[in-house]
Amino acid sequence: MTENTKKVAGTRLWTKRFTYDVWMEEQGIPVHRGYYIPDLRTAELSFWESRGCNAAFVQLVGQEGVTSTRIMEIPPGKTLSFVSSAFDEIVYALNGNGITQLELPGGGKQSFEWQPHSMFTMPRHHAYRLTNADGTKPVRLLFFNYLPMAMSAVLDPEFFFDNPMKIAAHDGDDFYSEAKMVKPSDAGDAYLGKRVYWYGNFFPNMQAWDKMDDNAHRGAGGTSVYCQFPNTELSAHMSEFGARTYKKAHRHGPGRAIIIPVGEGYSQMWEEGKEKVLIPWHECSMFVPPNRWFHQHFNVGAKPARYLAMHPPMQFHGHAEKVTDRAKDQIEYVDEDPSVRALFEEELAKRGLKSSLSAEVYKTRDFDWAQFAKNVHGSAGNAE
Repeated sequence: MTENTKKVAGTRLWTKRFTYDVWMEEQGIPVHRGYYIPDLRTAELSFWESRGCNAAFVQLVGQEGVTSTRIMEIPPGKTLSFVSSAFDEIVYALNGNGITQLELPGGGKQSFEWQPHSMFTMPRHHAYRLTNADGTKPVRLLFFNYLPMAMSAVLDPEFFFDNPMKIAAHDGDDFYSEAKMVKPSDAGDAYLGKRVYWYGNFFPNMQAWDKMDDNAHRGAGGTSVYCQFPNTELSAHMSEFGARTYKKAHRHGPGRAIIIPVGEGYSQMWEEGKEKVLIPWHECSMFVPPNRWFHQHFNVGAKPARYLAMHPPMQFHGHAEKVTDRAKDQIEYVDEDPSVRALFEEELAKRGLKSSLSAEVYKTRDFDWAQFAKNVHGSAGNAE
């Protein structure tokens, strides 16, 4: 943990607080803490003088000192003032429709429209403004960034918000064209596990995104898409898993903000050997698995569910390098406590549903998830 400073009679005293935390609390708007937010669309906000709109910070257990999230709300039909920051951000539209206008280095402007569940980035050192295109209802956006780490290195907030520096952080007028598929090279993209990923600054609708690849190692016949944004270390991935299934328990580093684009279910998080925390979720819920805590996601709905994970910096990904070590960071179905399955089936029964996972899943370590995925995805339309 970095330390914040105070001056007393000319002497600098050190206190065990992140500089970002001090700045955040000085903003005078709500700070939502705990393990999860049931619904980001209804979380309490208050007026934030700095941005001229209602807003709140979200700092859940597992984010401290690593990543930052905040909610901003734009009144019906209103346009916020131009703002600029010295750090990159991922923006996720929680509801409503709107327009973003970005100032270009040459003096021009670029605009694009977004809708519920759009995801895009705001580049550092570029002024932008946001408009609510709906004249009848407010819209909310979620912002994700690495500001806590940056403020631990540079302790002056003015550096990040009043910095006149102008840098071209994009490649031209198509900065917000829809993301494109990239096949990773043998040398350059090892941290993505040699996966195909999607590269760009605009993903129009993460609730409806259909360009997914198999992700068998997490079980449940799931699929995933990995998102890399240009000229920044920000990245994300989204996973979908079938109705009445659940993923294998796993763990990694801190700071991942997980948002639910669609689905109904719950997750369990726990530090090894300690009591579990149960997190119910639905569309626009958010939670953050703390550092090296196991967590497991359960879909108790009649349709596929999705979770979108916004990643911390690469040095905090927390994935083991050796296969033998990676095995310690994931619990296979055949090894899990029987109470996990029992609770899942109990929750399904409350809804008049039964598990899609056969008894064979819990007996066979090399279960054929590829075939399972074909069966699940093929019958998804008949899940009800």
